[in-house]
Amino acid sequence: MIIRIADKTLREKSKVGASSLSFKEKIDIAKQLDSLKVDIIETSEIINGKKDILYLHTISSIVKNSIISCPVGISEKEVEVAYDAIKTAVKPRLNILVPVSTVQMEYLCHKKPDKMLDAVVSVTKYASSVCKDIEVSFVDSTRAEKEFLYKAVKVAVENGAKTVTLCDSAGIMLPGEFEKYILDIYEKVPELKNVVLSVECSDEMNMGTASAIASVNVGARQIKVATGVLNCPTLKSVLNVFRVKKNVLDIETSMNMAVLDNVAERISLIAEGGFSRFGGSTDESEKSYSEDVKFSADDDMHTIGKAIFDLGYELSDEEIKDIYDDFLKIAAKKAVGLKELEAIVASTAMQVTPTFKIKSYVINSGNVITPTANIELVRNDEVLRGISIGDGSIDAAFRAIEQIIGHHYELDDFQIQSVTRGREAMGESLVKLRSEGKLYSGKGTSTDIVEASINAYINAINKIYYEEEF
Repeated sequence: MIIRIADKTLREKSKVGASSLSFKEKIDIAKQLDSLKVDIIETSEIINGKKDILYLHTISSIVKNSIISCPVGISEKEVEVAYDAIKTAVKPRLNILVPVSTVQMEYLCHKKPDKMLDAVVSVTKYASSVCKDIEVSFVDSTRAEKEFLYKAVKVAVENGAKTVTLCDSAGIMLPGEFEKYILDIYEKVPELKNVVLSVECSDEMNMGTASAIASVNVGARQIKVATGVLNCPTLKSVLNVFRVKKNVLDIETSMNMAVLDNVAERISLIAEGGFSRFGGSTDESEKSYSEDVKFSADDDMHTIGKAIFDLGYELSDEEIKDIYDDFLKIAAKKAVGLKELEAIVASTAMQVTPTFKIKSYVINSGNVITPTANIELVRNDEVLRGISIGDGSIDAAFRAIEQIIGHHYELDDFQIQSVTRGREAMGESLVKLRSEGKLYSGKGTSTDIVEASINAYINAINKIYYEEEF
């Protein structure tokens, strides 16, 4: 029988603290898990608004093998926001987290059992109407009142849950006890046999892996693991049992076991403290930089290289050297801020032969009309045209370009500033796009700020296409 593995490293690390993992490290963990073909990658909940949504958009576009599972609370609004963030994934899933012990229900959710049952019904029903794959996780279920838990599992299945997770959150059960616990619920809730039973065991007593494997003997078909997280069965420990006892237990996995050791080691390096080829730890990630940080000519290439890395760029040593040389020219005259450093990256790093060139553009805008953009690009002597409307002139232009290239890239950042003074002042635009989790920046300069923005966008697009082709 096939046993699914759900990795919750990203979800658990988000609880440690806001600076536990950088954006880039989260993407790297998702890539590693996808290369291992782990069945489910559990993300963190959406707490930090646009930043979390961007990260979910990004991993949804790069993960090809695994289910992307986003946790949500007992709220239809959370369901709506989370699904919108992951709906482009090849395999999106929503994981509804339901506290069911008396303590957690009353003190965390301020709900009595009957109100919690009503919430499970409404939220599960709504979630299953927007997403085909719904999991309901009963948090701290081993300490819940049994009759209430039976009802909660039953209504979750009846209202669309495809997977039901039982959690020994406190790690209070031995493997034998957990087996009996699972068997009891199967007996009292026969509807559970119609869905996938998942288990989430704490490793508080160093019994997490043993309890999870024991549950397989009595019907569990999904096990939750993590890496670099305290009190969780590790990915490697569970899969090592699969390696050694697969015939005895009659279990299989679709995961790529040949790369397990390398992937587990890399994830462990990231999750247990972070790493950078420029040195330093996660605590020194991009979150440590404030908007007013300044670099001077006294800063060495190592410092500037790490700042570039922490901003999210993956560049070669040669490119970093070129950037550092240009940085020194400016730093000799004045201090250089983060935005100026990014402008140097955009204008210096990865300059490529352009795939697309601008032939013409026409923008119509005003306070009584919807802005429209009509843009012509040239690729291999072929003229390509895109026409689009937008919330403003620049938004319409970017949408027209997307129409031409037939692809939407995540807009990570967009900046406009004046570089000279007067009526004929030059405007400079910086565009940062993400593709496959990697950051690409483009810069454009013109007396027309819309033209500068179009140039910057095309510059970033050309870098993406160059790297994808070569």
